[in-house]
Amino acid sequence: MERNLTLELQQWKDNLDRKPLILEGARQVGKTYLLQKFGQENYRNTIYLNLENASSDIVALFDGELKPKRIIANLEIYFGEQILPGESLIVFDEVQEVPRALTALKYFHELAPGFHVVAAGSLLGLYLHSGTSFPVGKVDFLHLEPMNFEEFLIASGERQLITQIKNSHKIVFPEKLKDYFQYYLVTGGMPEVVASWVNEHNIEKVEKIQDTILSSYLRDFSQHADTSTAMKIRQVWGSLTSQFAKENDKFLWGVVKKGARAREYEIAVQWLVDSGIVRRVERVKLGNKLPMRAYQDSSAFKLYFVDVGLFRRLAQVPTAVVLEKNAIFNEFNGLIAEQFVLQNIQSKDIFYWTSGAQSEVDFVIQYEKDVVPIEVKSGENVKSKSLGVYRGKYNPRLSIRFSMRELLMDDGLLNIPLYAIFLIPGLIEKKK
Repeated sequence: MERNLTLELQQWKDNLDRKPLILEGARQVGKTYLLQKFGQENYRNTIYLNLENASSDIVALFDGELKPKRIIANLEIYFGEQILPGESLIVFDEVQEVPRALTALKYFHELAPGFHVVAAGSLLGLYLHSGTSFPVGKVDFLHLEPMNFEEFLIASGERQLITQIKNSHKIVFPEKLKDYFQYYLVTGGMPEVVASWVNEHNIEKVEKIQDTILSSYLRDFSQHADTSTAMKIRQVWGSLTSQFAKENDKFLWGVVKKGARAREYEIAVQWLVDSGIVRRVERVKLGNKLPMRAYQDSSAFKLYFVDVGLFRRLAQVPTAVVLEKNAIFNEFNGLIAEQFVLQNIQSKDIFYWTSGAQSEVDFVIQYEKDVVPIEVKSGENVKSKSLGVYRGKYNPRLSIRFSMRELLMDDGLLNIPLYAIFLIPGLIEKKK
């Protein structure tokens, strides 16, 4: 499985000012596979430690003083391999399970910067260990998401098709892309799921893997949270399908439990956000001011799931509904389309905008010096007043609409087919 993040890993490797790296992300997004593959392709050898349920011998490697010289000597004895600066990659997987391994990253930065060290784990687990010295300012970070649609197409053997479309900005073989698009809505981007689908095209096996991943998230609630918090997390989790299904998809505390208030469940929501299982998109008060974070309204937000395929399975949307071309988004008022778009937009600063109770723009992103509104339509019917209200109020240089219509630029409104979403970076750059 090829991942776009490989390029950023390569840049980290080549950076003379590199720090130890923490690769974080939700469970099952492919962190272990990516690092092992990166090590095999770029280093003489890879020293890999899985610290989840680690043996006492592994844990003991981090007992006593945490000077890199001592740790490296112990690792060389344990693995029977020489560890050389710049030639060996050291990987501490599930690093949150052995807090002293996390603390050790600080000393690698200060005392042994020539060694290439990567830790993989969940930020939720990293920050939960009270008394642990987190190496603030001593590490670099990268975040891994599930596979996006472009990575799914590459895994499906369509690299040449993507290259041709990107180079020409003309969509060839649209029916083929539409088919892949629907398959992606079924599978989502979890690498194990994608691999199963690409190799066997067996929906039952795909859904079995998805169920296993969802169950692993449920188990984490009890493993990493106290009893009271775990119960509230489960209540929020249980409300997600209902939250997504209602016409106003702003998160409502009362859907979690009748009469519930933010102060009761805010920690549970943040737990899910920190774990990477859900993504929180907050409302922005003004649609033309930068930086957008200065104008966000934290009291109004929407939650999206980590992966569109897992969301479909969680909501029990039948595969047949997704694969039926004329009924893709009849369920949940098109939220599957919104989930798909969010998962494929590479933007850390993403919000939504409303004008009273009358208009709502699905997403608003900051791109360099521009604020770009994004509307998501699930089919070819693109009638909507919300984006028109926004454009009339703020007159943005560029607006984007995702739909099933063809690629078209009309009076500053760029329509991008959902199945060609991988074109968005190049198109925005071209329209600057």
